[in-house]
Amino acid sequence: MELTERVTQAADAAVREKGYATAIDVMLGIGWLQPSHVLEWRTRRLPFLESGIQANLSKVSEAMRLFAAWAANAGLQPSIAEYSARTANRERLRFSKSGEAAIEAAWQTHWVSPNLTDAKCARVAARAQKPPDLVVVAARHSDWRCHRCSGTGQLLVMEPPGPACLNCAGLGHLEELPAGDALVTRRARSASKLSAVIVRWSRTRKRYERIGVLVEPAALAKARGRTESNA
Repeated sequence: MELTERVTQAADAAVREKGYATAIDVMLGIGWLQPSHVLEWRTRRLPFLESGIQANLSKVSEAMRLFAAWAANAGLQPSIAEYSARTANRERLRFSKSGEAAIEAAWQTHWVSPNLTDAKCARVAARAQKPPDLVVVAARHSDWRCHRCSGTGQLLVMEPPGPACLNCAGLGHLEELPAGDALVTRRARSASKLSAVIVRWSRTRKRYERIGVLVEPAALAKARGRTESNA
């Protein structure tokens, strides 16, 4: 299959699913980028996203050109979104090694379907600008050590120098809520000023999967109490 068709199929699938498509969607769709690399970039373990793409820069540039041309011909509307890290400091993320403004802007562009209602467009724009969830990882091995205090634990936060324990990452006071009760999870996260998503690496699916959240104890108690009173 030619690259043009692969790019078109990946972009079209993203638009049908979400109402918009990004260059990241395209790279994932054509298989040049893996979800695990996106998470590593989001948590700043990759200095720039292009370093995780399994294709040379010439091919990446061609795919980006084809995507932009397809989006323009399809009548999609460009919208620039800021990308910040899934870390407590919310650092601004870089896509390219060069950091050139035009390249960064191409990666940041969300191409939005013209068929969306105004309300849907507003929700898409709001979601694109919303800071990403903090991510905590379930440790795969018990012999890891925090790069700050040399401590360990069942959960860790991925930082550029290495893994950090929850206490050193400022999340030690949060309580774990396993996945399974969507209503309690939604209410707890809404009431919690600080929260994080817990993910675990799936060896069979070769990707990180969500297994729960960390929320403030008071928020969790409030969510459970509210759910029980409405039962």
